[in-house]
Amino acid sequence: MTRWGKWRENSLFLLPSVALTLALGIYPLAWVLRYMFYEYAGYGQETFIGLDNFERLWRDDDFWASVRNTFVFAGGKLLLTIPVSLLLAVILNGKLRGKHVLRAVFFMPTVISTAVIAVVFYIIFNSYNGMINQLLLTNGAIAEPIAWLGPKFAMLTVIIVAAWGAIGNYMLLFLAGLQSIPHDLYESASIDGAGPARRFWSITVPMLGPVMQIIIMLAIIASLKGYESIMVMTEGGPIGKTEVMYLYLYKLLFPIAGSGTPVDQQFGYGSAVGFATALIVGVITAAYYYMSRKMNKVY
Repeated sequence: MTRWGKWRENSLFLLPSVALTLALGIYPLAWVLRYMFYEYAGYGQETFIGLDNFERLWRDDDFWASVRNTFVFAGGKLLLTIPVSLLLAVILNGKLRGKHVLRAVFFMPTVISTAVIAVVFYIIFNSYNGMINQLLLTNGAIAEPIAWLGPKFAMLTVIIVAAWGAIGNYMLLFLAGLQSIPHDLYESASIDGAGPARRFWSITVPMLGPVMQIIIMLAIIASLKGYESIMVMTEGGPIGKTEVMYLYLYKLLFPIAGSGTPVDQQFGYGSAVGFATALIVGVITAAYYYMSRKMNKVY
């Protein structure tokens, strides 16, 4: 076959992937980059306004509040998810009866719809007849129901729900990393008198370094972009306490009835917000990747 024939054959194989990338990736991105300079509400009603959307974004207190909430949500989720998933992986990697069943049980939330998980936990944390309050009231631990989805505890509640849905996924990745560590290292350390804690910090953690680097990066991206469970449970409330960046963006493009502001579709301003949120996530991810690479060179 001639070089031209091989090129044509390869091009035919690549054509579906290229077409999908153009239709579902490049075109929407070009659409966003164009309309963030317009006032656009759909149906061809567009007006070029230059940088007005970005000036509005700079003065938008609701957006910057959502950025702060996103950092709180992402930080809390990471602090809860990574240690728990690592602990579960270490336990389920040992000699434990029924560990394969437990692995499936802990991984199950990952394959369940986020909306379904959020609805279930909304019922569990309901202030008036939720299971948590009923259990605490029955045991005398509290004198009156706790507003788990109120201003004081709403962020903590959505962090717990988001972490519960993510732990199984990262546990599986940690398990894959643990099973790649040579068992001879643990045997040699045991002969030298190292206990479980010493073996964990001196062998397990260093050997998991490359895997942990990837897991943390994936967790950072997922935490910064997460909003689905919050949308179902609180819609960003109460009084904006759980409004995160991507939920705020969603409301601009697809207003939620009765959720407060904004009340109409704002594709132009939404495009500017989408660009800003993507830039924030990208900068944080790149900064973490750079710092993790520098740490690898040092150690």
